[in-house]
Amino acid sequence: MSGDNDGSDARTRVLIADDQEMVRTGFRLILGTQPDLEVIGEAADGAECVELARRMRPDVCLVDIRMPKLDGLEVTRALAGPGVTDPMRVVVVTTFDQDDYAYTALRNGACGFLLKDAGSTLLIEAVRCAARGDALVSPAVTVRLLKHLAGQQPPTALPHPLSERELEVARLVAVGRTNQEVCGELYVSLGTVKSHLANIKDKLGVRNRVEIAAWAWDSGLVRDRQTPPA
Repeated sequence: MSGDNDGSDARTRVLIADDQEMVRTGFRLILGTQPDLEVIGEAADGAECVELARRMRPDVCLVDIRMPKLDGLEVTRALAGPGVTDPMRVVVVTTFDQDDYAYTALRNGACGFLLKDAGSTLLIEAVRCAARGDALVSPAVTVRLLKHLAGQQPPTALPHPLSERELEVARLVAVGRTNQEVCGELYVSLGTVKSHLANIKDKLGVRNRVEIAAWAWDSGLVRDRQTPPA
């Protein structure tokens, strides 16, 4: 996949799609401050985004939800959806804090979902996460989204190969804890948490922490009394 950069000097190539020029300029300036990121193109509508993405093969596509011709959800499905050969890595960015947008974006193959007011740090981290095959969803959205998905069907006691400690990590991820917060609650190092997450992904056959969280909710490991930190 195009996001697999092996060289230490390789930069993550980003395509920005938004119908507002001011937003595209702002994203370009934010990402341009990072030596490991490079904006290689901009699109003002969804159809142009799909055409540029297929021609330029960026490592990450940063896509707005509401655009002319094709919206961001349609763009995501075209570039990363089920059945797409060699899918791209798409991060959806929107002003609208609506769970159905996040749900549809992730179902269509997005590996990130951010609100535009999330801040520059989270935007940069979302692009980096996508480039390495992980996912980042705005904390304000994550737990609501997963509770909504879990509420659509009763939890199922799924068979799994996880150890007790890996189950603890999966539960904490599912209620929105960051890696640092997992460290604090389990009294382990950051390296240990990352190792557990890698093992969980490998054992469950999932791609990122969003899918780990979804598995935890689906399997009934998470209870409503567990809430994200304030």
